[in-house]
Amino acid sequence: MELRDYQWEVIGPALEGRNIIIWLPTGAGKTRAAVYVAKRHLEMTRNAKVAMLVNKVHLVHQHYSKEFQPFLQNKYKILTTAGDTEKPHFAHLVKQNDVVICTAQILQNAINCDSEEKHVELTDFTLLIIDECHHTHKDGVYNKLMHIYLEKKIKENQNLPQILGLTASPGTGRASTFESAVEHILQICANLDTWKIMSPQTHIDDLEAKAKQPKKQYDLVPERTEDPFGNKLKELMKAIHEYLGETGFINPEFGTQMYEQKVVEMEKEAAVESNRMKRTCALHLRKYNDALFIHDTVRMKDAYDFLDVFYIEEKFIKNSDDPTDIFLCQLFHVNSDILIDICGKKRYEDPKLQRLEDILKDNFQSSSNFRGIIFTRTRQCTHYLHKWIIDNASLKDLNLKTAPLTGAGYSNQSKHMTQNQQQEVIEKFRQGALNLLISTSVAEEGLDIPECNVVVRYSLMTNEIAMVQARGRARSEDSCYSFLAKSGGRESKRELTNEALEDLMKRAITHVQNMPEREYEAKIKDLQMESLIQRAVKQKQQEEKRKFQPADVRFDCRHCSAAAAYGSDFCVVEVHHVNINLNFKVYYEVYTEPLEMKKMEDWVPGGSIRCRFCKLHWGYLIIYKGVPLPVVSIKKFVLQTPESRKPYNKWKDVPFSLNQFNYNEYCEQLSDMEDD
Repeated sequence: MELRDYQWEVIGPALEGRNIIIWLPTGAGKTRAAVYVAKRHLEMTRNAKVAMLVNKVHLVHQHYSKEFQPFLQNKYKILTTAGDTEKPHFAHLVKQNDVVICTAQILQNAINCDSEEKHVELTDFTLLIIDECHHTHKDGVYNKLMHIYLEKKIKENQNLPQILGLTASPGTGRASTFESAVEHILQICANLDTWKIMSPQTHIDDLEAKAKQPKKQYDLVPERTEDPFGNKLKELMKAIHEYLGETGFINPEFGTQMYEQKVVEMEKEAAVESNRMKRTCALHLRKYNDALFIHDTVRMKDAYDFLDVFYIEEKFIKNSDDPTDIFLCQLFHVNSDILIDICGKKRYEDPKLQRLEDILKDNFQSSSNFRGIIFTRTRQCTHYLHKWIIDNASLKDLNLKTAPLTGAGYSNQSKHMTQNQQQEVIEKFRQGALNLLISTSVAEEGLDIPECNVVVRYSLMTNEIAMVQARGRARSEDSCYSFLAKSGGRESKRELTNEALEDLMKRAITHVQNMPEREYEAKIKDLQMESLIQRAVKQKQQEEKRKFQPADVRFDCRHCSAAAAYGSDFCVVEVHHVNINLNFKVYYEVYTEPLEMKKMEDWVPGGSIRCRFCKLHWGYLIIYKGVPLPVVSIKKFVLQTPESRKPYNKWKDVPFSLNQFNYNEYCEQLSDMEDD
């Protein structure tokens, strides 16, 4: 295994057994350097066992096939496991292998698991390599694992694994001053128990020769001179507010994330108040706001189609005689012809689309081997941009082979990809069967495509970490990084801010690297103690919140307020919250075929479930050891307690305790019911 001079420089302390963070640009070979550290560690350490932890499933397969397998397979046993392939008897397999490459969540699940076949300890490993380690903060899974590490270090003084963090951009933690940026970097170091952040000091020229940065260009276009389509959507949104008896909403607020947050709060208030009219209007206003996002990204036609599909589904699913449902559906349909007419007038289209077309022509006409990625903000936008490219006659000759790439997490707001679908798209792109991806942030980190020639950040407003990560996807010789946005808009202003924050991050890291050793060690120790105390306080507060008996907490449908269950009806199967009351089926109906979800050791996915009365999606079924169990989303209910009425976003925050599922007891209940 050959390393470059700058790689030898940064891994030096790790070869001596110290905890370090390797800070290198994307494409500079952080993973290759980590594999060498793992190799030496396995050779030199008694009973060595290495874990490579990642935060995205596709990175498990990528790191194995491109790095660990070629260099270690002949001498060491390697286990790969991710969310879609989680193995039974995980603890046994860990013992049987020298290297484990997995998502951090799988290791966290195994540490928390009571099952002897799956339970592992952090101390079973002698080296932890943490990919994209800048995510080791707050309540992230990396930080939960490192909290276990720090507790063992400070309280139990156990032999702990060596830590090796890898990152291209630790970020600034939303810092606005140099001092707060330094504090953020120190906190990351404390969380990872870092001896030092390592970056080349002597062999900088060698690094710059290897990891050349792409040429950056600002492709800024003027705002639409006229926008009758957007104005019409805003007019309809105003009409909905007037229907609710509300005024004071001005046009500039519509179509923004700030307005979306207001609508989300409106929906929460309505759920608590059992105000079905207000809640229904809030949900429709959010769809209009999403349509404005789409309108600001792709064609007017795409925004119209998005709303049209929504209203067709509303009419088909609900078939409601509720006055609010009737008003909202009629409002859209009465104005449909006007919207369709505007869609046919090309002069009102977004100028950004023409500039994107020019960028694609400039890059893909020059070479048949070009590959590119367009980053955009939402799942809907990826699919509509993909459709725009397919429909665009002037792009036909470019031989663009394109596909969308989005997150695997389930969302009611938009279509999601399965992890297998993600992996298939990434592999086709790597092999050249695809040459253009339209992606959300899922492709920003870790996607190893050295041949990528052009990256376009299309009307995005994100932080400096996302900017650095996206830029790093352009790795080929003479590659191009384009920031395409409206001139003078919020997105272009944010990109300039991100450039300043990247410089602030670099200065903060240099400051931390140059701190006197004693001062640095004392600061890290203080931050670690603060973190342990804060987490203990937070955990105690969580326990105090669980002050009600489960039977005293009623679950009402968030939309129609129908009483559907009590807290005592729920328990936990692995990570799923299921209703085990056999009478619960009276309140829901199954309305789809089995979902495309990962299959686990003991269960397979069933269909989606929804409220029998108002048709609100509640969750889905899992077939657990042959028994169907309804898994419900806590977000779909309002909880009525003896003290208040409140919606919750996460099960961990509910005000009562849940028991683990007892399979044998449940089967006995089923048997008794069948006998009756």
